[in-house]
Order: sequence, then structure tokens, then C-alpha cells
Amino acid sequence: MSLLLPALLLSQASPPPPDEMEAPITPPGEAPARDWEQDVPPVDPEIIEGRQRPGYNAPLPERIEQKNEGAVRAPPPEAFPKDQLPIPDRWRLIESLGLVRENLFDPYNQNTYKGDRPINREKVPWLPIKGDDWFFVANLISDTVYEPRTFPIPVGVQTTEDPDRLDVFGNDFSQVFSQTFIAGFALLKGSTTFKPPTIEYRLTLAYNVNYVDVPERRVLFVEPSKPSHRLDQFLGVQEAFIDYHFSQFDSDRFDFISVRAGIQPFQSDFRGFLFNDQQLGVRLFGSRDNNRFQFNLGAFWRLEKDTNSGLNAILRSPRDDFVFVANAYRQDFLIPALTSQFTVVYNMNREADDIQIDTNGFPVRPALLGTLRGREYDVVYLGYNVDGRIGRVNLTGSFYWALGEDRNSFFTDRPADINAQFAAIEASYDKDWMRFRLSGAYASGDSDPYDDKEGGFDAIFENPVFAGADTSYWIRQTIPFAGGGRAIGVNGRNGLLNSLRSSKEQGQSNFNNPGLMLLGVGADFDLTPQFRLSANANHLWFENTSNLEALRNEGSIPKEIGFDLSAAAIWRPKATQNIVLRLSAATLLAGDGFKDLFDTLDNDRNFYSVLANVVLTY
Repeated sequence: MSLLLPALLLSQASPPPPDEMEAPITPPGEAPARDWEQDVPPVDPEIIEGRQRPGYNAPLPERIEQKNEGAVRAPPPEAFPKDQLPIPDRWRLIESLGLVRENLFDPYNQNTYKGDRPINREKVPWLPIKGDDWFFVANLISDTVYEPRTFPIPVGVQTTEDPDRLDVFGNDFSQVFSQTFIAGFALLKGSTTFKPPTIEYRLTLAYNVNYVDVPERRVLFVEPSKPSHRLDQFLGVQEAFIDYHFSQFDSDRFDFISVRAGIQPFQSDFRGFLFNDQQLGVRLFGSRDNNRFQFNLGAFWRLEKDTNSGLNAILRSPRDDFVFVANAYRQDFLIPALTSQFTVVYNMNREADDIQIDTNGFPVRPALLGTLRGREYDVVYLGYNVDGRIGRVNLTGSFYWALGEDRNSFFTDRPADINAQFAAIEASYDKDWMRFRLSGAYASGDSDPYDDKEGGFDAIFENPVFAGADTSYWIRQTIPFAGGGRAIGVNGRNGLLNSLRSSKEQGQSNFNNPGLMLLGVGADFDLTPQFRLSANANHLWFENTSNLEALRNEGSIPKEIGFDLSAAAIWRPKATQNIVLRLSAATLLAGDGFKDLFDTLDNDRNFYSVLANVVLTY
């Protein structure tokens, strides 16, 4: 019984589970074949003639090795740097491929004379350069101006063009034609697509021919025997400098330090209110913090200017007038999207013993004002300038405080302290293709010409882009002071300030002046990428008329100058700056102060100017 019971129990037990049953052996790496797959025939890739079963990949053909014994094989990819791929003479690659053919008269496509490609040293063996990264850049500009205008013209004491002239002021119509050709050449080393050049040599010459016709004598020439029209020409050197980067680029953004020596352009602020000129000097400048911080340290020795063209006269001895500049720019200061500039400018003038007569015979130093004695002065300008935007509003502003000493005031022949202020602001708002502008300017005037203080603000060499710029009548035209012909102007050509200077180019700064107040509105309309319309309206006042009253021996002179209205049309037929045509017109609706100074037989007549300008650039 004991032996039969286990056997009986085993015979009644259930069969083993499927996972414990013996399975067929499958080779490693292959999936076990299912029962229904055992008899499946091989796949026929072409079940229909000319078509292939989707998802079927035919086996690759046998590997073919091609040998070319003795041939020079290309280096393997591992032999090249992984971050760059050198291409011999990459500048001429597209021409080698037949994509571009160089044309000397085509400044848009690749052109060796526009600095698009390096100089081929084999073609210029006489040029003392080494390396394959020297470039040559040529710029040619033709600037043509025709300008009919009216302004108060004093009648000469000795003679006039019209013997029947009885008034203090004669016929007010005159016309100017000016043609300027500018040729600039630069030789520079270094690929300048993303970084400044290592070294640069630059020369720019300007040749001007001008013709002026006025209705009265002793306006163009001091001699009354000379005619009332003039044809003049002059060749000036506007740039001649060497620029050298002597510091290594210490960031991926190519921050640098450079020194520039020679005749060079310099603008002390964003809009050119204080010093915007091309003068002989040495300047150290550069950037840091990915170009967010910029600085300038400069010293300039002012050159004499040609009287009628305003170009640099390098064959004449430089003036005893020196300008020292230190400024710093910081982006996103005080708020994001706003660039702040802090500047200190020192003007040292030592021309007390210098008697200067311009080419037309008029004295320019000292000016024909007051005691007619020579002057010299020291003045320091402390300035803060800002440019950028606050939200949707574009903003540009300047503030200057002038402090110093005039060694010999022309009213008292005594030293006087200089303390004057200037402020200007322009805000604009863009709406699609329209820009609307608000402008305001203030230049303090001198309140008492006979005390030992001079409170009228004057610049060193202003050339502002503000409140309509050269479209504006007041900025564009020089208004001669009564009795002085062209020897003294209430304001200066291409200037904003009422400085009572003999000349912006050759005269001295004058801090005994009536100052200025300006409020203006304007708008720009970009009707197409090629065509723009602009309009400006400025209301102007003298800030203080005390010195005008002293010079004219009048009891009181009103402050209002009047309304300056202007409009301009600018057409760029190629939508570039290579061809620019401008036609503008401006009028001055004289206020009580202007009428008081320039009272004529027809004192209700307003003054106008028209400017036709064509600029061609290569």
C-alpha cells in the first residue's frame, strides 16, 4: 500500500504548465519563430511589375574599392579644425564661381576700391604693405547747392548799388551757388567685418567753387569799389590721420583701444551742439564691456578756415586756440535703452595779440564790437548728454554749463567771470511711417554787459542737427548785425546760438550775447522708402536783450524773434544714400524784437529761403 499510493498520486497529477514544457532552441540574437511563420514563403519585392512592396529595402551591392596609385589624396576630415574651414582667398571665391563680376563703376557689388576685397599685392608691388589683409577704400562725393534767400542787408556808408536808397537796409534778395567735390581715400589693415582695423591711413580733400550775388556793396568785400557778386574757389584738407589699434582685443565683441593723430572729425555730443568739426589733434578712444562703455580723450589745435568755403586752410598757421576733451558713454544708464554721456571740454584761447583779417577784408579777430581790443579766455564746459528711448518715445537731450574767465571783456576792458548754461531736448514718437517731434532749447543770455560777469552761452564750433537742422531759416541763414555788414552776425550759418560773433569759422567765442529760447514741433513722413516729407515750426526768442540795447543805444528791445516755418522733400531714387535730392523752403515771420533790430521801409515783409541740394556719392 505504501508503494502504490505515490504512484497513484503521480498518475492523477495535471500536466506541467506551458512555460515548463521543452521549447525549441533559438540562436542568440534572433527572435523565436512562431508556429505560423515556419511555412511562410520569402517576400517577393515585386508583386506587381514595375512596383516595389512598401517597406522593403533591397540589399546593398558589394563594396567597390577604387585605387588610384600615385595620386595626391585629400586629407581626412580629422586633419581640419572642427571650428573653422579655411578657404583660400574667400573674397574672390564668388567671382571664381562666376556669380559676380567686378565693375569699377559698381559700388554695390564686390569692389576692390570700396574695401570689399583685399589688395592684390602682385599688382601694386610699389606699395609698402605686407600680408594679405590690406584694403583700399575710395569715396567720392558731389554736393551741389543752389540757395536763393532774403535777409536784412545793411546799406553801406560810402556807397550802395542804388543811389536812390534812403533806408538803413537795402534790397534783401541774394542767391548762392556752391559746388563741392569731396574725395576720400583710406588704406587699412585687418578684416573689418566684425572688428575695427588694426591700422588705418586716411586722406580726404574737398574742393569748393561758390558764387554769391547780393544787391548791396560792402557785403561781400570791405572795399566799396568792388562789385556785389563774387566767384571763389578753395581746396581744403578735411581729413589726414593715422589710426592705430595698439591694444589686443580682449573679448569676443572686439573691445579695443585706439589712438588717432592728424586732422580728424570729432563731435563732442550726439547732436553737435558744442564742438562738431574736423581739426588737427590727437585722440585716444576705445570701448569696454562689449561696447557698452566708450570713452574719448582728445587734444585739438584749431586750424584756420577759408572764409568763403569754410574748409581747412592748412597752409596758414594754426590758431592759438586749443580744445581738450574727455568724455565717457554708458549704454542702459540711467534706465535701459538710454545711453548717457558725461563730458568735460576745456577751451584755451590765447589770441589777445592776434589781429586777423579774412580774405574779403573784414576784421574777424578781434570782433568789431565794444572797445575793439584783443581777447583771450579760458572756459570749461561740463556736460551731460543722453540719447535713446523711454518706451515708445525717442529722446535726445543735452545740458552744458560753461565756467571760466574772459581776460578782457569788450564792454569794460576788464576780466570777467564766465557763467552760462545751455539745454536742449528733442522727443519724438513713431507711428508706422510717421514721426512726430517736439523740440526745446535754452541758451542763457548776459543780463548786464557792464558788470564783471558774462552769462551768454556760446559754443566752440556748433553744427547742430536739431529742430529742422539746415532746413530751418534761423539755423541756415546768417543775420548780420546792423551797421556791421557781414563783419558781425546775430547768429551764425548752420548754427543755433545768437552769439554775436564775427564768424563761426574764424571768430572767437563770445559770452556777451542775448541767448536764445526755442520751442518747436515737427514731423517726418516716409511716404515710400525713397521719398520723405518733413515739416518744422519753431518759435524763437532772445533770452535777454541787455547787450543788444547797449550796442544799439536803445532803451528797450522786445525778446520775440518770430516764427520759423520750413518744409522739405527728400528723394532717394535708389533707396540708398548714393543719390539724394532735397528741396526745402523756409520763412521767418518776424516778431517784435526782430522788427525792432531790422526796421525797414517795408517792415511787415517776411524773409524766406529756398534750398535745392543734390548729393551724389560713390
